[in-house]
Amino acid sequence: MARDSLARRVDWILLLAAAALSALGCLLVWSATRNRTDINNGDPQFFLIRQGINLAVGVAMAVGVMWLGHHRLRSAVPFYYAFSLIAMLLVFSPLGTEINGQRAWLAIGGYTLQPGEFAKVAITLGMAVILAAQVDAGDRDYPGPRAVMQALALAAAPVAIVVIDDMGMAMVLSVVILGVLLASGAALGWSIGLIVAGAAGAVLVWALGILDEYQLDRFGAFVNPSLDPAGAGYNTNQARIAIGSGGLFGKGLFQGTQTTGQFVPEQQTDFIFTVAGEELGFVGAGGIILLIGIVLWRALRIARGASDLYSTIIAAGIVAWFAFQCFENIGMALGIMPVAGVPLPFLSYGGTSMFASWIAIGLLQSVRMKRPISA
Repeated sequence: MARDSLARRVDWILLLAAAALSALGCLLVWSATRNRTDINNGDPQFFLIRQGINLAVGVAMAVGVMWLGHHRLRSAVPFYYAFSLIAMLLVFSPLGTEINGQRAWLAIGGYTLQPGEFAKVAITLGMAVILAAQVDAGDRDYPGPRAVMQALALAAAPVAIVVIDDMGMAMVLSVVILGVLLASGAALGWSIGLIVAGAAGAVLVWALGILDEYQLDRFGAFVNPSLDPAGAGYNTNQARIAIGSGGLFGKGLFQGTQTTGQFVPEQQTDFIFTVAGEELGFVGAGGIILLIGIVLWRALRIARGASDLYSTIIAAGIVAWFAFQCFENIGMALGIMPVAGVPLPFLSYGGTSMFASWIAIGLLQSVRMKRPISA
């Protein structure tokens, strides 16, 4: 096999880990919904088929990104960013729909899309273009103040749109911004200032009473789970019961009593990890965390071996995105993080989340394929 062949340049470990997570996700979604006649239209395979279609489309998007290449896509980033921003604003139009108190979705032809998922990619690519421009051209060794301010201004718009109605998405986007900034090599003071500003902003939002009542209830239930066990604390309590009941090896796929009894709300989306905990047990749930760890490990290797700053920033932004979102999702199921309504990448049901996750895999593969062959 030639040293520069396509097959050699693809990170097969990353690809197989992401594929394994997605396949497991399809099975877990199927288990969580096959008895849900209230939402599956009487077809036990309804969500399985739709998630399979989501996966196929997501993989096709990843292949498209790999074929085009992240460098060739660089000139299209402004258009993609504008598209993402417009889609996020459309959630406040008649096309927007509210789910579980959050107006963060578009309802189009019987399908719902969450534009914020695409914003993760848009912010990563947009900031990478700005921060790497002078460095990759050889004009500077690291991004200057003007570039950093432009990049932060670009990222501020999507965050401002989601911060009031979708705190979970705002948290993920904020971590992506921080990860991108750190990877760019910008002066550390910018990252420290961003953290301080974020903390001050959170305090201000709380003090001004901008948060909705259900958001306040979620934080209250996180601090004291026994505060409202039948209300805001119900999800977390049921999630921990489901995970704890799985024991070491679980009750077996499709055999979970908590899952079959529909005790955990939104189990096919935000709380998909509870299905794994109950039916696959500590070993199965640990296996999922191991696969997530492999994805992050390979992504970090790709970032380290990238041939230019633009590529490094893209890979690092994706690492920050996946790492925080997985930690938040699994953490809220275990009760160590507040319920924030973020999906578990590759596993939770949802087309937009699956598309964005596989676009990220396509970008990582593109970065790896452009690296020096010895890296």
